Amino acid sequence: MQNSLNCRALAALALLDVVDEQKSLTSALGYFSKQCVETDRPLLQSLCFGSCRHFFSINALSKILLDKPLPENARAVQALLWVGLYQLAHSDISEHAAINETVEACQQLNLPKFKGVLNAILRRFQRERESLLSGLTESDVTHLEHPKWFIKLLKKNWPDHWQHICEQGNQQAPLCLRNNSMHQDRSEYLLTLESQEIKASQGLHALTSIYLDKACDVTSLPEFAQASCSVQDEAAQLAAQLLAPQKGERILDACSAPGGKTCHLLEAVNNQAHVVALDADAKRLERVKENLQRLKLTAQVIQGEAQHPETWWDGELFDRILLDVPCSATGVIRRHPDIKLLRKKEDIDNLAQLQGQILRKAWGLLKPGGTLLYATCSILSVENSDNIAAFLSEYDDAELAEMTLSTGINTGFGWQLFPQAHGHDGFFYALLTKR
Repeated sequence: MQNSLNCRALAALALLDVVDEQKSLTSALGYFSKQCVETDRPLLQSLCFGSCRHFFSINALSKILLDKPLPENARAVQALLWVGLYQLAHSDISEHAAINETVEACQQLNLPKFKGVLNAILRRFQRERESLLSGLTESDVTHLEHPKWFIKLLKKNWPDHWQHICEQGNQQAPLCLRNNSMHQDRSEYLLTLESQEIKASQGLHALTSIYLDKACDVTSLPEFAQASCSVQDEAAQLAAQLLAPQKGERILDACSAPGGKTCHLLEAVNNQAHVVALDADAKRLERVKENLQRLKLTAQVIQGEAQHPETWWDGELFDRILLDVPCSATGVIRRHPDIKLLRKKEDIDNLAQLQGQILRKAWGLLKPGGTLLYATCSILSVENSDNIAAFLSEYDDAELAEMTLSTGINTGFGWQLFPQAHGHDGFFYALLTKR
């Protein structure tokens, strides 16, 4: 049966995996995309990303439009309602196709008796669209499409920026490339792209960053298989720039998967440093190895937990350490909108505690005179500047290095970057030196 399901039916099932089973959208799409006709996969992805991105408004609309909650055995119909409302309220899909295909999915999911109900609700929204949508502006949650606990934290952390952060979290992120400086200069690769009629422009902050005007299959880019470039957000590219690795050094990338920063560090020194790529997840380490292989780079790949160096460390200190710690990923919500549905307030404090443990353990692996770059893709102070402030108050041999970026703001304990329209994601960096 499942091979015959249309995109709306598959999108509904994927959404239930996220909402009810708390699985990641990446995982859900990985499964359901295989059951989708290849030409329809972009639509499936668009429906899933859009429904997660606008979940708070479409869920509120569904409650308004339903006279009573759907029975538990009809959860798939509830998910189809989310998908249908997303299409009508937020997409450029024709209303005729949106309604007909979504209602037809009831039949495909063996719930034909709900076709009439779903059809009626979607057509009612079609008629009352403007008044229903205007009612959603009264609540920050439904207007800005983020959970209440998160908005509350943003208001506290960033009273002048919280609305901008939410607005950017609802946009589609641009496709950013990292030029491989071992392969060619950025200006040369821009000319190569231009010769292939691929419109692109250089980033404003990271020296290796290139933005494509339109997203594409990156494997079709000029000489991609020959290591000309990689996909990496511009904010993430600043890591190698700030850590400034040197040839011949011993460098640790402590939470390395999927390997973008590991590879960038090696590219920066022409593959002439001893880089240890560490990660706790064996499956994700395979991605690190794949990236190293494609780019023809060499690193020592180790499975292990950064907070337990006694299980993997050989005892030799590092000149530089990149500490891109596990975080809430609240700076990359626009790339992973399911974060809005999966992350909980209690997760943040637990993550901050883990980050502090990793930072303190990693510090013991750094040579005197060495440099450690603490990084997250979070925009919450408890994971970022608060962690650094607490650490500096405890360690007399730690000093916050001066750092000036052309984007973001100086918190006094590192630089906070916010997601930018047609630009980089949200990120945090603090550069520490060991006296």
